[in-house]
Amino acid sequence: MTVKAILDQKGRDVITVTQDLSVAEIGKTLSKHRIGAVVVVDSADRICGIVSERDIVRAIAETGPSILDEAVSRVMTTAVKVCDESQTVNQVMETMSSGRFRHLPVETDGKIGGMISIGDVVRKRIEQIEREAEEIKAYIAS
Repeated sequence: MTVKAILDQKGRDVITVTQDLSVAEIGKTLSKHRIGAVVVVDSADRICGIVSERDIVRAIAETGPSILDEAVSRVMTTAVKVCDESQTVNQVMETMSSGRFRHLPVETDGKIGGMISIGDVVRKRIEQIEREAEEIKAYIAS
């Protein structure tokens, strides 16, 4: 099972923002779209950062509510871990677990090509395990 299979099922649409938006505007975007993270892109749609709900909460805790008026570049993660469509569910699960993050942008030709969440990965892994269990049951019964 690969990242491509996840994206084929869920779609490749990703909510992206630019670096000039304020942290408050990012928060509104997350709320409006009911998502946990947005990818920050430059004018050529190249990934230059990611901002999650956790990033915003940490920034408010450290700096106070005044951070909401600052540019998103103040709170975004710039060393963005990415994956590609050929990676397996197990590989991205390991990346997400070891990095302790829940959203992983998919990069295609240097640009954002999709986004997967830990929920997507867990769902696919459970489907895979259930399918294997059914195959084993069918084999034993035959």
